[in-house]
Amino acid sequence: MSSTPLRIEHVALYTVDLEATRDFFERYFHATAGPLYHNPTKQFRSYFLTFPGGGARLEIMTRPALLPSATADSLGYAHIALSVGSPAEVDALTDRLRRDGYAVLSGPRTTGDGYYESVVAAVGGLTIEITV
Repeated sequence: MSSTPLRIEHVALYTVDLEATRDFFERYFHATAGPLYHNPTKQFRSYFLTFPGGGARLEIMTRPALLPSATADSLGYAHIALSVGSPAEVDALTDRLRRDGYAVLSGPRTTGDGYYESVVAAVGGLTIEITV
């Protein structure tokens, strides 16, 4: 391995509704979507999302005939944790999402390991942890 520091470049996830998922992250987390990528041969579409403050990008992807999503307690993807900067921001965004019809699965609360967070069931069944 080279001496270049290792970092996560991006994380990818499938969604049934690509545009609604893009809109969710733009509306609530101020993401900026890059151009739509479309591979007509594979019927694959995706966006790369960047977030204020930098860090890893999120690739959201779709294609026809996706398999049903796994349960929350299965191997693989569990949730995405997004930091909003303060407990007051966690509270405000959680309240906004609740008012907009998203299910709040837990919190806001301080967890046993010291995180202040809430967990929301987002568009398409994605689980989003909102944290400081």
